[in-house]
Amino acid sequence: MKSIIHLLLVLFVVPLSAQEKLDVFFDFNKSNPNSNSIEVLNQWIKQNATAEVYKMEGYCDTVDSKTYNLKLAERRIHTIEAILKLNKIKVSDKVERIPFGEDFNFSLNQDENRKVSFMYRILDEPIIETLLTIEEKSKEESTVEKIEKERISLLDKFEKAKIGDRIVINNIHFQFNSEIIIPESEPLVEQLLFVMELNPDLEIKVLGHICCNPDPKDTKLSYRRALKIFNYLRDNGIQLRRLAYKGFGSNEPVYPIPEKNEEEKIVNRRVEIEIVRK
Repeated sequence: MKSIIHLLLVLFVVPLSAQEKLDVFFDFNKSNPNSNSIEVLNQWIKQNATAEVYKMEGYCDTVDSKTYNLKLAERRIHTIEAILKLNKIKVSDKVERIPFGEDFNFSLNQDENRKVSFMYRILDEPIIETLLTIEEKSKEESTVEKIEKERISLLDKFEKAKIGDRIVINNIHFQFNSEIIIPESEPLVEQLLFVMELNPDLEIKVLGHICCNPDPKDTKLSYRRALKIFNYLRDNGIQLRRLAYKGFGSNEPVYPIPEKNEEEKIVNRRVEIEIVRK
């Protein structure tokens, strides 16, 4: 077996006694940070590898209802927390998450109200970073990381989509030969619900696809999986008039069946959301 050389780099940091804060800003009605804040956040992550986040506050502007803004503030907190965790920033097990909605002292500049503020401290401990070989770096991300990245990007995909477009969601995974969604994929379905809540005029059709089956007439499993997502949205308050679903079986594969490898199977085994109305 080919040996892989690891280079260990130990970084020692001087502890800071002060507890610090970073503000991350959002565009109107968005739960992903704006481009300027993404740059600031990326730079902060590089410079604060030993930080621990212990409090997160979400804010909105004065537009829309108090209930709507509270939900949006919650999603903004969730998004920033996910980004931090994906970048290996420690978030305290006892972190305070406080969505304010409209219950705070507003700035006259509405842009300054659309933000998440998180408080952090620098931990007094070294970080050991393993610099991996190119071979190791090329290994696939874990399923959880893939799902979380897709979850974060989902809002942006829906914002850019036009009527008739299909948004592919590759990481809604089901138990074998079943419509039961695996726990790791539940955040994606929850994010789809949040997209529907944020966009009351949005109407969609859930499209189910499967892999591997050469029989184009066998659509039962894909039908049940599409129905599962349809029922989840309906049961959580989305009006029936905004929802439809269809199972395609293996009639619309991205890759020809039989697939050559597991990667092709994963791509074929997908959920798509067709935009019916915006």
